[in-house]
Amino acid sequence: MSAAGVGHVWPGAAYRPVLALALAATVVALSAAAADGERPGLPPLVSGASLGAGWRMATLPAQQVAVTRFTPELVDGRAALRIEAVASYGNLVHEPPPGALPRRLQWAWRLTQPNPATDLRQKAGDDVAAKVCLSFDLPLARVPLGERVLLQLARARTGEHLPAATLCWVWGGAEAPGSVVDNAFSRRVRYVVLRNAADAGGSWLDESRDIGADFLGAFGDEATTPPPLIAVGVGADADNTGGRSIAHLAALRFAP
Repeated sequence: MSAAGVGHVWPGAAYRPVLALALAATVVALSAAAADGERPGLPPLVSGASLGAGWRMATLPAQQVAVTRFTPELVDGRAALRIEAVASYGNLVHEPPPGALPRRLQWAWRLTQPNPATDLRQKAGDDVAAKVCLSFDLPLARVPLGERVLLQLARARTGEHLPAATLCWVWGGAEAPGSVVDNAFSRRVRYVVLRNAADAGGSWLDESRDIGADFLGAFGDEATTPPPLIAVGVGADADNTGGRSIAHLAALRFAP
């Protein structure tokens, strides 16, 4: 996984009255949620045979390697997102409206083909078979000077507001579950290893994470409270190892 994180680099007239009413209802719902200090839920990752609305592809600037493939599939009765990385990189990203930081993030995932070359502590092995990431608008003043300068240069070069802090829960290689690992390319991205290659085999595993606690566990050297959430992402990569992995992800949601 590169240091880019997950955030960026990536009807007819007869129906207009209906669309206007639907849009108005959405605005009212979002306004009510904001007034109550709540955040609207995440849109589904898949909708039938299509990717869910509200998610977009995000890749590296001027990416030359293949793009990770995201395919809707029905697996064991679950509407799932198949994530296949073949010497590739790519994320699906959702940028939620402003709101209070959710307490928990939940999902289910399974790994049928791990990438045996994964080693998250080395640049050559910095690939994950599956990841769920949150990007935060950490104030630049909290970022160490050298990394701050690099981030500002990257923002100027890409024209994107690249996140200063991205937390990813990952399915790693041989790393011990519970490990917190800095991205080998940049500490702006930090991993919490939830599963490793020993957990592969195709069984569904459920996750439920305390967002604030995990953020402070990874970025506690730079923040005392979690900053605003700016993006949610899922993906996998195999661009550094040139390997291949296959995973499925389902039921990604915020929870009270």
